[in-house]
Amino acid sequence: MDRVAVADAEVLIVGGGPVGLTARALLERWGVRTLLVERHRELSPFPRSRLVNVRSMEIYRRLGLAETIAAAAFPPEYGRVRFRDTLYDRDFDTVAMVGINAPVPESPVIGVVTSQDRLEPRLLAAAEAPLRFGVELIDLAEEAEGVVAVLFDHQHGAQRRVRARYVLAADGATSTVRRLLGIGTTGLGAMGSFTTVVFDMDDGGWRAQQPAGLYFTARGTFAPLYPEGGWAWFVATPEDVMHADWPELLAHALGPRGDRRIEVSRVQHWVMNACVAERFRQGRILLAGDAAHAVPIFGGLGMNAGLADVHNLCWKLAGLLQGWAGPRLLESYERERLPVARQTLDQTVANTRLMLRVQQRRREQHQAGEADGGRIELPWSERFFAQLGLVLGAAYRSGAVLTDDGTPAESPPATTRYVPTAEPGHRMPHRWLAPGRSTLDTFGEWFTLLTPDPAGWARGRTAGPWRLRVEPLPGDHAEACGLSPSGALLVRPDGHIGARWLERPADGTALRRSLAAITGAEPF
Repeated sequence: MDRVAVADAEVLIVGGGPVGLTARALLERWGVRTLLVERHRELSPFPRSRLVNVRSMEIYRRLGLAETIAAAAFPPEYGRVRFRDTLYDRDFDTVAMVGINAPVPESPVIGVVTSQDRLEPRLLAAAEAPLRFGVELIDLAEEAEGVVAVLFDHQHGAQRRVRARYVLAADGATSTVRRLLGIGTTGLGAMGSFTTVVFDMDDGGWRAQQPAGLYFTARGTFAPLYPEGGWAWFVATPEDVMHADWPELLAHALGPRGDRRIEVSRVQHWVMNACVAERFRQGRILLAGDAAHAVPIFGGLGMNAGLADVHNLCWKLAGLLQGWAGPRLLESYERERLPVARQTLDQTVANTRLMLRVQQRRREQHQAGEADGGRIELPWSERFFAQLGLVLGAAYRSGAVLTDDGTPAESPPATTRYVPTAEPGHRMPHRWLAPGRSTLDTFGEWFTLLTPDPAGWARGRTAGPWRLRVEPLPGDHAEACGLSPSGALLVRPDGHIGARWLERPADGTALRRSLAAITGAEPF
């Protein structure tokens, strides 16, 4: 292990899944020195997460990764779910995944259906910071100026103590870091044991004629893995799992034409959890992703919520490490992300129960001899798949968000319907500034002041430690955001609005004071 890189790490990232790898790329953009350790010897060979939603693709657009991720993903027509008795039966219902099957006007990007084992190599290549596979965190303790972690190198059978200013734990639902800290969880806990079977078969081009990202059946859920081929079957783990004949079980689940040759390549058993950590932070140690919130898979929200965690967190860590933010800013991480995690958990548990209702209704149709009678009414399907309110509409409320009168805002109620708004705490609405350039493209490793009067605001601008860009906002866009010709929006590096002035204030220090308040910095 590289002694210099370890000793100089400002942030130790524990966990090399999509959340940890994305944090590594984000922190490198900010110039933060990191070390990532992953207990497994390589990236995950299993497909696991299947969906990169529209908000996550906005994050990857900022990192310059959206195009390469989309190039390896399925085309938009696979952004659909089909409901069937078996894989080869006809649909008894089908529904599109909003924001995946076609562009939505609320975003400059489209989400994609792709497998985690296709996503992770692209995230790995997005940064050059040190990364160590086969290295496991086994203990840690906080000191006055940092954290001391004990790492075990499985390849060499050796332990090493590592010092870092902060630890970002993205080490999964059974998080070692969370356990060592004694942080409990709330929620339903384990909702059942499941098995993923990865297999190949010759479908004769069938799936291209009936494309979908997921096929929900009475005998488990099927997912095409890659555009060139491959399948995964997600099913409740049988009681006699040690003697399970997976090819035979698969043939039964496939239904008509299930006698095709099947080649099982991998089998993985896992537990579907539904829980949220009681807190996301203990001193200099922070939880993200499944370590902070493990949610059911239905709706594809779990990994994406973790990506939003680190998008919220990394700029705050950079501010503390680089001296332009105070300790109070870090308090806003839990204050902002914990309510979203709870909303996400509630939604995914509701999704799971609704899917069980579909299966129960289908069984009732069969028992009544109505299975050939057509579709099942799914009045809730729009709520299940049209989740832009949760994905794009998450509103942050903390000391890092100022209301129009300059005071911290209160949390709004959760909703699954997205209504673009320029109110502080919300994601800045997407609007095209020029062909191919969105308002979202003005954000990055800096604060952004969007205003129809950049010259006026530049005259009153005073120096400070914060990176700040002033961007012109066309008059019609400003009006839609509720601004006068002299108003402005102060947008945080994560794209959420930190403050809004309907008109330019007479006080020339307003911008500077707001930046200090948002970042928890001492007045300069």
